[in-house]
Amino acid sequence: MTARHLHAALLLAAVVPLAAATAAALKASHLKLYADRHRIEITARPWPGRPHCRGEGGWGTGGAFPETEACGCWSDRRELRIPLLPVPAWDEPPF
Repeated sequence: MTARHLHAALLLAAVVPLAAATAAALKASHLKLYADRHRIEITARPWPGRPHCRGEGGWGTGGAFPETEACGCWSDRRELRIPLLPVPAWDEPPF
């Protein structure tokens, strides 16, 4: 085994447990992780045990123009976005 292969194996051995621990921490803290090559986003999710919204993130208001009122269990929380690669510009409009 060359030094390059050893370095890659050690890196993989460190990344796998770190990813599992991060996923467990995000699940316990009611956060959602989204990642692609353009960005990494960590956003809040509604809490399932919340008595006001029962985990749905809000409730509907009645009237002639019904709307959804957001619950504070997720709407008042911050989100984190980390840009990675720029999104390519369109040469032509997409329509």
